[in-house]
Amino acid sequence: MASSTLQILAFALALLGALGATVATLLPNWKVSADVGTNIMTAISQMQGLWMDCTWFSTGVFSCTLKYSVLSLPAYLQTARTTMVLSCMMASLGLCLAALGLKCTRWGGSHRAKGHTAIAAGGCFILAGILCLVPASWFTNVVITSFLDSNVPESSKYEPGGAVYVTFVSAGFLLAGGVIFCLSCPGKREGQLDYTSSTDPNKLLQQQLRQEQLQRDQLQRERLQREQQQCREQQTLQEPASRDQLHRDKAAHEKLQPDDLDEEKPPKDPLHHDQEPQYYSPSRVPPKDARAGYSLQDYV
Repeated sequence: MASSTLQILAFALALLGALGATVATLLPNWKVSADVGTNIMTAISQMQGLWMDCTWFSTGVFSCTLKYSVLSLPAYLQTARTTMVLSCMMASLGLCLAALGLKCTRWGGSHRAKGHTAIAAGGCFILAGILCLVPASWFTNVVITSFLDSNVPESSKYEPGGAVYVTFVSAGFLLAGGVIFCLSCPGKREGQLDYTSSTDPNKLLQQQLRQEQLQRDQLQRERLQREQQQCREQQTLQEPASRDQLHRDKAAHEKLQPDDLDEEKPPKDPLHHDQEPQYYSPSRVPPKDARAGYSLQDYV
């Protein structure tokens, strides 16, 4: 949260710096005249900028003349033109990259990609600030050196104008925004953590669903373990009862076994009680069969 706030602050500073650099590039008052004429028709103020020279007369007339020739300009003025245009371009590019690298936005990819984009935006802001400082410093040095030169007449002496101060302030804003952007990016350790995570709502939803599924699987495994434990406890309780029942059944079987054997013996037929063969010696006469005295009518 703190890094997001710092990035928003850096973006605001960089935006102010880019606007200030653009305005300073177009302003005509990079240096202004330091003397005031006594004649009513003389100019009371003269201003020179990067692209035009303007004159403010005491009658209220304000006129400007564009600098069409580039080769006729001094070196410091040509350098100021080039560097200020490059500074505005780099600041604009940095703003575009910063919009993608902000952590509070949804576009720009993952945290790692956003970190790289933010570093690139910070580099663009720092370069734009340096490009602002170079012409402002050089221009100020030339103006002050010319003002302090005794050989220059009083009517030709100038002092730094408001555009130079705007350029210095804009350069400071751009440098501050670039440094904050570079420092607010995640380091190696935080980058490794951010590599696995993402602010994409779909990925967060998938992670949440995966966690819920793991929790449900864990609860199901615990329930199965409890059921298995209960089954083992029931089996442990039933084993002594089944053992006692087995002993009782075995004792009852042993007790009833003789009676069952008696019951299984076939009943004796009174008519055939002497079915077993009997052997007699030849000297004895075998007994007469009782059935021989019965006739067919008796059987019928």
